[in-house]
Amino acid sequence: MAQALLQPARGTHDLIGEEYRRHLHVIETARRVATLYGFEEWATPIFEDTRVFARGLGDTSDVVSKEMYSFEDRGGESITLRPENTAGVCRALVSNGLTQANLPRKVFYAGPMFRYERPQKGRYRQFHQIGIEVLGAAEPLADAEVIACGWHIQQELGIDEGTVLEINTLGDAASRDAYRAALIAYFTAHKDQLSEDSQARLEKNPLRIVDSKDPRDKALVAEAPTIHDHLTPEAAEFYAAVKSYLTIFGVPFRENPRIVRGLDYYSHTAFEFVTDRLGAQGTVMGGGRYNGLVEEMGGPPTPSVGWAAGVERLSLLLEAAELTPEAPRPVAIIPAGGDTAEAAALSVLQALRERGVVAEIAYKGNLKRRMERANRIKAGAAVILGEAEIAAGTATVRNLDAGTQETVPLEELIRALAATGASESAMQALMAEMLEAEEDAGDEGDEER
Repeated sequence: MAQALLQPARGTHDLIGEEYRRHLHVIETARRVATLYGFEEWATPIFEDTRVFARGLGDTSDVVSKEMYSFEDRGGESITLRPENTAGVCRALVSNGLTQANLPRKVFYAGPMFRYERPQKGRYRQFHQIGIEVLGAAEPLADAEVIACGWHIQQELGIDEGTVLEINTLGDAASRDAYRAALIAYFTAHKDQLSEDSQARLEKNPLRIVDSKDPRDKALVAEAPTIHDHLTPEAAEFYAAVKSYLTIFGVPFRENPRIVRGLDYYSHTAFEFVTDRLGAQGTVMGGGRYNGLVEEMGGPPTPSVGWAAGVERLSLLLEAAELTPEAPRPVAIIPAGGDTAEAAALSVLQALRERGVVAEIAYKGNLKRRMERANRIKAGAAVILGEAEIAAGTATVRNLDAGTQETVPLEELIRALAATGASESAMQALMAEMLEAEEDAGDEGDEER
């Protein structure tokens, strides 16, 4: 009896081929751009003490109450697979004694997160995020730079025309207290029209009602007070500075007074990059300022700001824009003869790889079969080594796109492959050789002087 075919666990998926190339391209592009902005990469554990997230996300949040993968390990400790990484980064800052020296810390991260929620397009139970955090900076310029970095990443990916930045302010503590009182008064007058969840939130956390997705709540939220009528002069000045810096950085935005964050340690800037290119409007990157989270982890007051973005959703935007990176086209090394030809081919194969050229060789087969495999793997060029070429110290280079070929000395092989235009890696290797030769020539000139 045949065994049942095993499938990925619900809410997970395999990253293979084009999908993985898009996934990796998002992370590598984000990493490269974040480096330009002075961010260093940190890697925190995939699982943490459950209290890290209970403190960081709030006991009443949906993530903590409904979506976390928590379990008791063999030592009786409550462990949680990370549902997000901001709390973990803040914990790492405190755990490693970094709260007093060299602030601000500018951190980039990338990796898998885990939430038990209903799987749908672009949303999985194991998903991946990129994110940045500036830890220990109270200035509005930090908020604007964080947002500008996120916009720059989207520009480099080529998806910026498909996303829109929406921003809001949550004000300072005094602003939020006044706003909370106004919301309680407004929603209390319409309490019987609220959803059950929002009725429960009314006294405890009315700001979360503003972010409700329930249609009954949305109708009321549309007429609810906004925080802009309750900002202190200092909070209004901070928000104006952020918008001014964004304009200088060349980041377009629109204001959305309905962007809120339910936890008390969030303050001032809140923002989301949204898109409607994946069906209903959704967030692909979001974040804001959080001035109390490091304290929740046992550290001193440490004003911070950051964002996180879903790699899967950014990858879907790449796919929709037909921006999937091409797989590197290898050079096929083809021995045409017996053991002597194969030994020579293996030497050439490894020499090309050591110079940075993507190269492959079929494990078996005659000349015809090896050429067929070269076409299957979409090789751009083939290097054929037969008895005659080995004796003469040459190789036959065939351009598989143009169907042309030439015989060249082995020492000219990389130059010949680059000239075919069929191997980008060969062109890069040639440029590296030329640069190295120029540097050597410069060193010799210095010695003569």
